[in-house]
Amino acid sequence: MIERYSIPASINQLIERFQIEDSPPYKPKYNAAPTHLLPVITHESPQGLSYFYWGVSPQFGKNKAVGERLINTRAEFIQEKPMLKKNLMRYRCLVPADGFFAWKKVGKKTSIPWRFISKQKNLISFPGLWEEYDDSEGNSFHTFSIVTTTANKNVIDVTDRMPVIFSRAEELIWLNKESTEEILLALLRKNSPDLEGFTVSPGIKSPDAESALLIRPTPASDQFGNLTLFD
Repeated sequence: MIERYSIPASINQLIERFQIEDSPPYKPKYNAAPTHLLPVITHESPQGLSYFYWGVSPQFGKNKAVGERLINTRAEFIQEKPMLKKNLMRYRCLVPADGFFAWKKVGKKTSIPWRFISKQKNLISFPGLWEEYDDSEGNSFHTFSIVTTTANKNVIDVTDRMPVIFSRAEELIWLNKESTEEILLALLRKNSPDLEGFTVSPGIKSPDAESALLIRPTPASDQFGNLTLFD
C-alpha cells in the first residue's frame, strides 16, 4: 500500500499549478502520513483547498495500525463495488503532491524506502475519494483515501501498487461535476507516466518526522539506518 507522499510546494506554486485561491492554513509537508490533516481539492469546491485527514483522524488512529482499505482505494475495486461507484460520483478529490514513497523488501525483516517523482520534477496529483464522519461527541470530520493502481515499470521492482497519477487535463475531467461514471472509470484505467525513483532516508518511516532531508536521495539503508548493498 501507499502510506507516504510529499507536498513541499509553496502556496503560490499550488495556486499556479491548480488554479486555486489562496489558502492561509496551508503548510508544506515533506512526510505526509495517515492521520495527518492534509490539503485536497474537491470536485464540489475546486476553487480552493480543503483540509481532510488521510485515512482516519488522529483520535481514531491513535495506537492503531491504519490499514490499506482506509488510506488507499484500489481503482479496480471501484468498478466492482456499488458503494465505491456512488462515492466516485459524489465524493471525488485531488491530492496535490510532488512524489510518493514506497518500501522495497530485501529480506525477511529488511526494507528500504524509495521515493518516486515525475521525471520533469513537477507537481502532480493523485485522485482521491473522501468521506464525512461524526465522532462520539457529534463533531464532524472528513477523511480521504488515495486511489491506487498496479505499479508501472518504474515502480514494480519496489512495490506492486502506486497511486494513479493525473495530468492537468485529467485533473479537470476528475473535478468536472458533469463527468460521467464511464469517463471517470476510464481515467482510473489510464497508463501511468514515467517516474524517477531513488532511495531516501529511513527516517521517513516515522510519521512525526518532517524535514527537507527526507525527500533527498540518500544511500540505500534499511529501516534501522544500516547501509545495505541492496538497491
